[in-house]
Amino acid sequence: MALGWVIARLPLSWIFKLGTYLGRLSHRFGRSRRLITQTNIRRCFPELNQAQQELRTRRVFEAVGIGALELTIPWLNPQRDLSQRFDIFGQEHLDEAVALGRGVILVGGHYAVMDVICQYFANLKYVDVMYRANKNPVWQWLQLRGRKHFFEGVIERSDTRQTLRRLKQGRAIWYAADQDYGRNHSVFAPFFGIPAATIIATSRFAKLNNSPVLLLRQTRDQANRRWQIHFSAVLDNFPSGDDSADAAHINRLLEADIRQQPEQYLWLHKRFKTRPIGEGAFYPRDI
Repeated sequence: MALGWVIARLPLSWIFKLGTYLGRLSHRFGRSRRLITQTNIRRCFPELNQAQQELRTRRVFEAVGIGALELTIPWLNPQRDLSQRFDIFGQEHLDEAVALGRGVILVGGHYAVMDVICQYFANLKYVDVMYRANKNPVWQWLQLRGRKHFFEGVIERSDTRQTLRRLKQGRAIWYAADQDYGRNHSVFAPFFGIPAATIIATSRFAKLNNSPVLLLRQTRDQANRRWQIHFSAVLDNFPSGDDSADAAHINRLLEADIRQQPEQYLWLHKRFKTRPIGEGAFYPRDI
């Protein structure tokens, strides 16, 4: 944390360079995460040859390395003003959804860019965020403290009552719907052509409060040291009443967003760990 406090006060050019080197070191010495990423890239981008797949894997680690260091700014130096470095696309879609007064569900993914954009949402004053509790008490304290600088509501993902209550108050809830949480509350839906355990919470919340659903994507312009925030239009015919169809719909849209800049997605996590009954393990058993 002391090192993070120092990093959070460095020039952005230094943070980006150090993050790139951190990513390269992690790629070289982080065998487990490297194998997970290689497996994901190989299976999700079969059109790439081996050299192209390996290059993409290295670029993923570099992007995540930068993301890990830029994360220190909102968490350990929240007063640092980054507001002039955000490029916003589709703000009109969010404004129209909020004006309906039924709350808004912002469905995102786990990109290499995450909390560094919190400052923008804090300025809107009506966005809350969901998170996953961490077993490490220091990390848990840090992420909660860091996010509470910017969000009035920081909601643990299993707290459905608070989530629904905030939606009924007309607030927007931002959360990522792209991790594998097992079979409970999930259905299998295609993601990059592979059946993936996909949570059905998005359609359930949307149905309970008749809340509009938008997709949110955040990316990094490394050359100019800027961040882009993209809002989609409100999803049509969502929820449809069919959980499997809704999960497939969300996955298609997430996949289309990820393909815009695939190296900036968090391919380091086991997105395909849970498999349909009868299907073998997706990842090497020694990781």
